Amino acid sequence: MKSAYLYLLLLLFVVPAIAQEASDMAELEEQKYLFNSYKAASDKYYNEGNYKKSLESNIEMLKIALKINDPYYKHIGYRFLAYDYLAIEDTLAARENFAKSEKYALEAKNDTATAYMYMDLANLYSTLDYDYKKAMDNHNKSVSLLNKIKDSVNLAKAHYNIVLTAFEAKEYNLGYAHLLRAKRLNKFYNHKAYDVGLASLTGEYYYYKENYELSEKYLRMAIEAALKDSLFVELEESYSLLSESLFMQAKYEEAFEARDAYEMYSTKNLKSTIFPETDEMSAKFQVEEYRKDIQAAETENYLQGQIVKNKSKLNTVLIIVSICISFLLLVLFFAFRKRKELVAELQIKNSEYLLAKEETERLSKAKRDFFSTVSHELRTPLYGVIGLSTLLLEDESLKTHTKDLKSLKFSADYLLALINDVLHINKIESNTVEDEKAYFNIRELIRTIVTSFEYMRIQNNNTFHVEIEKDIPELIRGNSVRLSQILMNLIGNACKFTERGNIFVIASLKQLNDKEATITFSIRDTGIGIAKAKQESIFEEFAQGGSLNYNYQGSGLGLPIVKKLLALSNSEIKLESEIGQGTSLSFDLKYEIMNTAHIEEKPEILDTKALKDKKILIVEDNRINQTVTRKILEREGVVCDIAENGLIALNKVKVYDYHLILMDINMPVKNGLDATREIREFNKDIPILALTAVEVDEMRFKIHDSGMNDIIVKPYDISIFTQTILKHLSGTASEEKPDISKLKAI
Repeated sequence: MKSAYLYLLLLLFVVPAIAQEASDMAELEEQKYLFNSYKAASDKYYNEGNYKKSLESNIEMLKIALKINDPYYKHIGYRFLAYDYLAIEDTLAARENFAKSEKYALEAKNDTATAYMYMDLANLYSTLDYDYKKAMDNHNKSVSLLNKIKDSVNLAKAHYNIVLTAFEAKEYNLGYAHLLRAKRLNKFYNHKAYDVGLASLTGEYYYYKENYELSEKYLRMAIEAALKDSLFVELEESYSLLSESLFMQAKYEEAFEARDAYEMYSTKNLKSTIFPETDEMSAKFQVEEYRKDIQAAETENYLQGQIVKNKSKLNTVLIIVSICISFLLLVLFFAFRKRKELVAELQIKNSEYLLAKEETERLSKAKRDFFSTVSHELRTPLYGVIGLSTLLLEDESLKTHTKDLKSLKFSADYLLALINDVLHINKIESNTVEDEKAYFNIRELIRTIVTSFEYMRIQNNNTFHVEIEKDIPELIRGNSVRLSQILMNLIGNACKFTERGNIFVIASLKQLNDKEATITFSIRDTGIGIAKAKQESIFEEFAQGGSLNYNYQGSGLGLPIVKKLLALSNSEIKLESEIGQGTSLSFDLKYEIMNTAHIEEKPEILDTKALKDKKILIVEDNRINQTVTRKILEREGVVCDIAENGLIALNKVKVYDYHLILMDINMPVKNGLDATREIREFNKDIPILALTAVEVDEMRFKIHDSGMNDIIVKPYDISIFTQTILKHLSGTASEEKPDISKLKAI
């Protein structure tokens, strides 16, 4: 009877326990296999710059590590996750996960994990804390430990990271020594990006040693290998430095070709990156969802661990209690499965929401990208065309070409006006147009605007008639900029569609009281007129209302802008027109009447003679733009110096004394923002003015935060450009702000 009872216990508990242990071992091996698969996928996506996919793989990898409940696997999971957060500039999350990685590396008591820990600490001190000494201390500890355990694969990575840190600190000789060691270990670490990186870093070393021919040789080797394996991030970096190396060898045509390739891959990499700045809110939302997944996995792991722990304790007490616990675990399992189903359903709903949100924002994002590209890529060359044509018009030796030069400048001005129209439409639609009010002389404003169309008037043989009712107050308060934009668009349209005719600019008083004056503005011409069928559509964007027999084709944005600007002022435009009889456009605007207590003193007119013998550094990578800016300043007696990029400018400011710096924003090697931050570390007083073709609203905070004093948008009016420089020659610099760099590691 007793034997039968023992046999029954054996069948009920011992045999199932052995079978369960075998099953657990098989499951553990399967989990380790899955872990390594996700690890390989994460490494692949990280090197491609696809941080979303890398994060997703890391989260699944970490879930498995938590399930395996081995500190070494947890260390690897949190380590990979930290580098992804660092890549998307979430430094707080990166530090948090590096701390967890360090904790589990110490728990694992594994030499490889400890070596990784030192490597990670070195990268943190190098990229986030800028503590070169601590970074190198940890790098050396990592190398020492890897040498001890003879881990050649990770030793290759360690030397590679030391090269990155040393080069970042300008310690090129030390970096080159470790670069040679990394090359010797190349056979142990067969990684495509690693090979390309070694060649690229060798090219960078020779570039800063001013051996540009060897620099070119290694950079071309890196590019050839990167092209073969479609490593677009490495191609972007190699082409950028290659263009500089070729330029220093006076191989200008090849340098420009390399620069074009760099810009192509830069754009390609920007578009392929999952978390661009322009979609910051969506990125933050996704990252927050990933954090929730990780927290849920950690909570689940903790609960499972507690359950297993309690189960093992209770099993040693009574078999009956074990049965009860088993029953309880069964209940918990069903509850967990139900919870998992609910979580999965919620995730599906969240995914559907994100897809719908992305679809609705797709066109808007594409539009924003287009405007940003137009602003910079077209305004930069236009600066050179407009500036050079203006300077040539003032050259007495070219008087015989005055007509041609005026035509050239008119065409460039027209193209700039078209670009500004497109960007202005976008500003209005995004509600970023400001309503700034000030006192102004309406008669002077209208006369100035009419005078600006003198060339078009002469070209089309027209006559202007300006009629301003005498009862309209001399000074009124309102948005003069908005009124100027409206009148310039309407007068411009009248000039375009009228030949050998008359254009009337009329301002009449509609209503007047003690506080306000309502003024009716009318722009009337004797031009070709607008057909009745087209009078509604001409206020739509990109629509054109001209006759088919008329040879002018405009952008179709002038009247839509006028309509939108008037809507902001609670007004609307009235149209009267007939084919062959001309067109009349009118609108009403309210203005406050001048109160003598609010009259502002006119600003003192600055004397350009103050520019004579002033030393100004022009930091600009575009040769044509360098020439234009220098010639404008040298006419006023300025002593100009040129720097092709921010790094050269930084070195020159350390050696020479300048009265002012004109700093371009987008440049190779070192951009204007980074250069300004570094200059402010040792010179807080010199005025630094930003030269940018990007829309000011997009960059205003970054520019001022870097330490620059003011912004000049290219292409600029020469008089405004000169006055801005004069204003800041005695100014002080803005307060500097800290910079956070990205980590680029294999």
